[in-house]
Amino acid sequence: MADGADRGGPAASSRAGAQAPERAMWCDERFDFQTTFLQCLAKHVPNIYSAEMDPLVEKQEEMVQAAILYPLECYLFGEDPDVFLEKLKQSRTSQLCGKVFKGGETTYSCRDCAVDPTCVLCIDCFQNSIHKNHRYKMHSSTGGGFCDCGDTEAWKAGPVCTKHAPGASNSPKENSECQLNEEIMEHSRRVFPSVIKYIVDMLIWEEENELPVELTIREKADSYYCVLFNDEHHSYDHVIYSLQRALGCELGEAQLHTTAIDKEGRRAVKAGHYAACQEAKEEIKRHSENVSQRPLHVEVLHADVMAHQKFALRLGSWLNKLMSYSSDFRQIFCQICLKEEAGSEKPCFISKLMLWDARLHKGARKVLHELIFSSFFMEMEYKKLFAVEFVKYYKALQKEYISDDHDRVFSVTALSVQMFTVPTLARHLIEEQNVITTITETLLEVLPEYLDKNDKFNFQGYSQDKLSRVYAVIFDLRYVLVSKPTVWTDRLRERFLEGFVSFLRILTCMQGMEEIKRQIGQHIEVDPDWDAAIAIQMQLKNILLMFQEWCACDEELLLRSYRECHKAVMRCSSNGRSREKTVFHLCGHTLESRPYRVSADPVSIHLPLSRTLAGLHVRLSKTGAISRLHEFVSPEEFQVELLVEYPLRCLVLVAQVAAEMWRRNGLSLISQVFYYQDVKCREEMYDKDIIMLQIGASLMDPNQFLLLILQRYELADAFKKIKPTKDQDLIKQYNVLIEEMLQILIYVVGERYVPGISNVTKEDVIMREIIHLLCIEPMAHSAITKSLPENENNETGLENVIDKVATFKKPGVSGHGVYELKDECLKEFNMFFYHYTKTQHSKAEHTQKKRRKQENRDEALPPPPPPDFSPAFSNVVRILNCDVMMHILRTLLQRAVELETHLWTEAMVQMVLHLLSLGLLEEKQQLQKCPEEEVTFDFYHKATRMGSSALNAVNVLMLVEKLKRVPQLDSQKDTVNWILQMFDMVKRLREKSSLATVGAASGSEAAKGDESTQDKEKAERKRKAEAARLHRQKIMAQMSALQRNFIETHKLLYENTLESQGKGDAIMEEESISSAIDYSRIALGPKRGPSVVEKEILTCILCQEEQEVKLESAAMVLSACVQKSTALTQNRSRILELSGDTLDPLFMHPDLPCGTHTGSCGHVMHAACWQKYFEAMQLNFRQRLHVEQIFDLENGEYLCPLCKSLCNTVIPIVPLQAQKINSEDAEAVAQILSLARWLEIVTARISGYSVKNAKGEKQNFPPFTNKGTGNSALEFHSILSFGVQSSAKYSSSLKEMLILFATTIYRVGLKVAPNEADSRIPMMTWSTCAFTIQCIENLLETEGKPLFGSLQNRQHSGLKALVQFAAAQRTTSPQVLIQKHLIRLLGVLLPNFKGEDTPSLLEVDMFHILVGAVLSFPSLYWEDAVDLQPSSVSSAYNHLYLFHLTTLAHIMQIVISSATESPTAHSSDSSEEAQSAQSFCREVCQYTSGCFSQDIPGWLVWDCVKKGIMPYLRCAALFFHYLLGVSPPEELLQVSEEGQFKALCSYLSLPTNLFLLFHEYRDTVNPLLQRWCADPVVLSCLKGKTIAIRYPRKRNHLIELPEDYSCLLNQASQFRCPRSSDDEQKHPVLCLFCGAMLCSQNTCCQELVNGEELGACTSHALQCGAGVCMFLKIRECKVVLIEGKTRGCVYPAPYLDEYGETDPGLKRGNPLHLCQERYRKLHLLWQQHCIIEEIARSQETNQIIFGFNWQLL
Repeated sequence: MADGADRGGPAASSRAGAQAPERAMWCDERFDFQTTFLQCLAKHVPNIYSAEMDPLVEKQEEMVQAAILYPLECYLFGEDPDVFLEKLKQSRTSQLCGKVFKGGETTYSCRDCAVDPTCVLCIDCFQNSIHKNHRYKMHSSTGGGFCDCGDTEAWKAGPVCTKHAPGASNSPKENSECQLNEEIMEHSRRVFPSVIKYIVDMLIWEEENELPVELTIREKADSYYCVLFNDEHHSYDHVIYSLQRALGCELGEAQLHTTAIDKEGRRAVKAGHYAACQEAKEEIKRHSENVSQRPLHVEVLHADVMAHQKFALRLGSWLNKLMSYSSDFRQIFCQICLKEEAGSEKPCFISKLMLWDARLHKGARKVLHELIFSSFFMEMEYKKLFAVEFVKYYKALQKEYISDDHDRVFSVTALSVQMFTVPTLARHLIEEQNVITTITETLLEVLPEYLDKNDKFNFQGYSQDKLSRVYAVIFDLRYVLVSKPTVWTDRLRERFLEGFVSFLRILTCMQGMEEIKRQIGQHIEVDPDWDAAIAIQMQLKNILLMFQEWCACDEELLLRSYRECHKAVMRCSSNGRSREKTVFHLCGHTLESRPYRVSADPVSIHLPLSRTLAGLHVRLSKTGAISRLHEFVSPEEFQVELLVEYPLRCLVLVAQVAAEMWRRNGLSLISQVFYYQDVKCREEMYDKDIIMLQIGASLMDPNQFLLLILQRYELADAFKKIKPTKDQDLIKQYNVLIEEMLQILIYVVGERYVPGISNVTKEDVIMREIIHLLCIEPMAHSAITKSLPENENNETGLENVIDKVATFKKPGVSGHGVYELKDECLKEFNMFFYHYTKTQHSKAEHTQKKRRKQENRDEALPPPPPPDFSPAFSNVVRILNCDVMMHILRTLLQRAVELETHLWTEAMVQMVLHLLSLGLLEEKQQLQKCPEEEVTFDFYHKATRMGSSALNAVNVLMLVEKLKRVPQLDSQKDTVNWILQMFDMVKRLREKSSLATVGAASGSEAAKGDESTQDKEKAERKRKAEAARLHRQKIMAQMSALQRNFIETHKLLYENTLESQGKGDAIMEEESISSAIDYSRIALGPKRGPSVVEKEILTCILCQEEQEVKLESAAMVLSACVQKSTALTQNRSRILELSGDTLDPLFMHPDLPCGTHTGSCGHVMHAACWQKYFEAMQLNFRQRLHVEQIFDLENGEYLCPLCKSLCNTVIPIVPLQAQKINSEDAEAVAQILSLARWLEIVTARISGYSVKNAKGEKQNFPPFTNKGTGNSALEFHSILSFGVQSSAKYSSSLKEMLILFATTIYRVGLKVAPNEADSRIPMMTWSTCAFTIQCIENLLETEGKPLFGSLQNRQHSGLKALVQFAAAQRTTSPQVLIQKHLIRLLGVLLPNFKGEDTPSLLEVDMFHILVGAVLSFPSLYWEDAVDLQPSSVSSAYNHLYLFHLTTLAHIMQIVISSATESPTAHSSDSSEEAQSAQSFCREVCQYTSGCFSQDIPGWLVWDCVKKGIMPYLRCAALFFHYLLGVSPPEELLQVSEEGQFKALCSYLSLPTNLFLLFHEYRDTVNPLLQRWCADPVVLSCLKGKTIAIRYPRKRNHLIELPEDYSCLLNQASQFRCPRSSDDEQKHPVLCLFCGAMLCSQNTCCQELVNGEELGACTSHALQCGAGVCMFLKIRECKVVLIEGKTRGCVYPAPYLDEYGETDPGLKRGNPLHLCQERYRKLHLLWQQHCIIEEIARSQETNQIIFGFNWQLL
């Protein structure tokens, strides 16, 4: 509530004291309350709301409370308002929830219990209701709805949640104490009328500069506001532009104004004198008006008028708050609002407000609607009275809405759903207010401009906006009809029939609307507007069905409705009766009909009257009421030919469109025909036309019926013996028309799955639909649902039957679950199913034939036996055995047999065979049910009877037998055989006298016959298969012989090849044996194994040329992508530096806050080819400026030419230099080069360089031993004495690529401009190498894969190239620079080299130090005169000692960070490792002066070290393997924790007891250990002042998501934007990296970053994921991937419904549950650094000219 929370304190009492006289005056009975109240408002309101341009909302609220509301409440309640309202709050017992939904809020509907889909619950009520465990749907509210919890009419079960259940609140005893007493009721009756009258008067006040007399108490000042109002026509940008131009204000100010106008509906944009405001008004209008748009709505209001109108809304909110406390308040309020002035024609208060609604601004409407919700809709009795008022003014309200410019959600007409869907209220409104008639009349009254001279609708040049508003009226009709009455009263019957007749008037205007005529000669110039008529047809579909269902509820009503509908159809059909009848003869039968040709005369696809009549006729048949039809419609009036005429024309039109006769009529007709047969419309269009033909077939003479069809299809000549034409187009046209006609005949006879046409249920119909859909292919649940028609409750009935006919197959990591048809349902397949499109028909036929072929069965697909027609339709089958049908069948078969190639098609013959099958099945079924003499259906007799004339000298059976010999009909042979068997079976059934014996014998004989033919066919297939096998064998033998002959001929060549191969193998074998003997698989130190160097010959993907990779050759490169990454960070709260201008990247913090990752897709190109490709891309995109670029060419981005991955650089491929160690040399060196000696030499070398570089300035580093330094020059060069070799020479193109790639890493990693000379380039090279290895190790560990042998090819190639590049890059930088970096790196390990900027041991990542030191160490071998590098032996020792030093330092890190760990389990482990750990801890304790506790058990320290060091060792193994090429031990090729540790120690020359390292190098390391322990940061950590990173570092995962999606929606509903004070619903998004909930796509959370406006998600991504991030849009159930400020894409969320499908936008609304496999896939997408790749791929496949503005996400 808006009142201050601290009103009871001293401030409140002083305020109360100040207002005592005012309150006393109100209480005084002598004063008229209304006058006093208005005087008070006149005095205070203008002062409170005086600064509208820049209002201080909190201050205004405080003043309103103090001056008006507090005294008013005190008077009303008679005591302290806070105390009184708290009492009322405790006693609230309303069972209705009454929560009003805001736009975007989630609503829930129960499919099992809701009376209709409009019955919804808010999230709180849903979570506390029984519906949580039912089949529910979730949807986003458009706003303005109402929670139906507690409404018993809305739910079949569980109407109340536990929160609103009667027993949930306090006991009745307590409630009774707080009921409103008579005094408060009396006060309410005094206060409410004045308050309500004031609100109404001010809201409908029209004077701009005058107030009502009673509110004018001071002289009017010249103070005005120029007020701009909201509308839905002008865009945000247009309003901002207009304000900037008109008022000369800044962009920010214009944006503030526009946001406020959009939210509240109006805003004062200028204050001042009247003239100034008037001028501003004209300027705004002038700037906002253009050719296509009207100007903005602007008014000049006096400041006092503005103030009172604003306060009226505040009073409305106050009343709204009061309504929620007590039913008594609500009732008094409703009584006053509904009270009409005695003897006055004026409407009551609430009606006034409703009628004025369209003229109110958005903010006022919101307050008004909320007030209606909280008062009228919470009291059932007053809801009824309000509904009566609403219907009374319904026409006026709808007309106002249609001409309004606000959305439906802001209109009072949107409240109709709250009343019309309540069953009892809907009945009351039908009976008492005649609401159906009111709505239908409104529809006719709002559409008069669309009626043509014949009183038919014609929507040419319609207004989309207006028509979409008209749909609201149609929806109201649907709401009223949504629940059928169970009890009919005479009044209800009469009123409904009256409404139905009124509705028939609308259908009459639609019957035959928008007639079209076939274009001949010239193509139509402009496609007519067709979509409005189809859209209205779609809107009316369910209403038409509901009217029919309502009629069917009552027999009397059904018959009367039928009569009215029949009359309406006859009235519409009587127009064209003027022409003379023509006569048509065929087969001795004659048809008299009026001349009409679809191809020449006007025809319409819209026949809702005829189709409604067909629907009612079927329901008459179903209920049995058809027997009484003659009482209501006499047979003379019925005129069945006339009823059939129009639907038949429509079907002929569809056939002619298929025959391409209407090509010149353009696309509009094709679109109409598509929708006519589409699932959205077909129930009330195509299906009903077929039914109407079945009605015709059941009531007309069959021959007459067929003659009518032939005449309307314009095929009379085609079945007479007329000389055929040579015109191929005409022949094709005739053939298509015949096919279409045959198809319709099949449907008329065979399509019986309609309740009423045969004895089937709705479930049977749905099952048949599903079976035929699944016969095409297995389908997802949503695809099946889309292909089934929905009822008025948006249900298809799918779930009730799907499990009977199909089995569900669950989805994998991608894709969706599908339903597969059960085998036993395949027999129901009907190839000519009437809802198949042509594509579906051929696909289903192909699928079924293929399946039968696989099962070694014949390919015949006969129709399944159809259900029997109901009595009213039993005559339909007569058209199968009538003379005209026989003539049609005989003619077509004869043409096929005589091979008159132009006059028949295979499809035609297939349909003829299908009709024969239907006839034979029908006769067989009848014979099996009745004695032979009772069966009048003589299809067999007619089909085997000879014709009388010579023309008909063959019968149908003979023609069918002849079909076998027609080669073009080979594919139909199996069907022909099946028909011949059926003829045989019917013949035998006819011949048998006894029905019982007939059934048994014929069944068994037929079975035998079937078996014998099947056996023959199987034998034939077997024979063919054997012949094919022998043929293949023969060919293989011939090929072998040819091969042998070739080898003999080219013997010499083959011997040479084999010889060289053999030698190679032998050499390799020798080497491998010797290596197994001489070398173990060790990467470091004197026992280092040999490098496995393979000759690399790679193919360029651009020019397809092969090239061996050599140092001196032209460079070859791998396409690669360098990106910043936070995938390994241990501290997401750390603020990242967005620009790296001042960043020192040499040391990586152990948090790994942000690294530079390099990935590759593994595709190889020549450097020159890549450069040409990149230049061509640049040129191409300069010429295509209008298309949004997927990649940033300025920053070197491109798509890999082969796999289209996003890349931004290339990695040069540097071959691995084979290094072999001479074991003798290694042993000799081992005697001399201990760690101590190595340190001395290194120190001397570094000191020497320092002297040189400092040019005389003394900068000696202290020695590591106590011996003198000796001859400094000798010492300086002693490093070279252990073996050197000349540096590798690189080709110029390779050097160029080394520099290019290094610069890219520097540019991307530091977000700076490229600079080839920057000293940080080598640092970034080492850093990306180390970080990429860490990422890959992390990924392998997460996936549970072995360290070696399991990398994807792209990862392996990329990592190999990256490590070799990092080693080679040193040669392109000044060696002095590399040495400086090396000294700084060593400073962390060797305190002697420590500088001022050297970080502490605990502040660096050791693996980064190791990589940097190893790769930069060769720079110490650099001499002025010669370019040297260490030999294999020197390198082996350098690597070994550097690795051991960093390992010792890392162990130290782990031990210190584990010092604060408490043992989780007690263990008395006294292993050697534990003892070593214990003794090491004692030393550390000693060096840290006791800061390190020596009480920590040794086993615990060893356990911590062993676990903590594993990632480091794994990374080191990967690094040295790709650097040196030494094969790893077998154990590292499999997953085994214990074996892995030993293998790593062996490969890296470490003892398995790592503490022995300290023992081995004791003398050398102890001084280092001492210095490390004395570090202030280490001591601070041990004392508990700072926290060190724990090892092993935690593996990052995406946040944990709830299993049930509704929990996430619940979280989102509780989310409040931290920067916004209003309670408007936002777009909450969840960061999947860190779990932060953000307010997306909202101006309130935009941030200014480097001068750019960024949305909340984009700015969060910069910190959380270094620009790359993954969000879940909760209300839309979509994952959004973003990269930087300009790129992003939508990705499927990991939540699936029970059918294995995602639901973006919650459109289907099924319950969703987390799919762990898909979430894991998202996790891998992140950890594999493939998010950018995914975005690029998505953007490339969905290229759009105007993309989404990702920057403001």
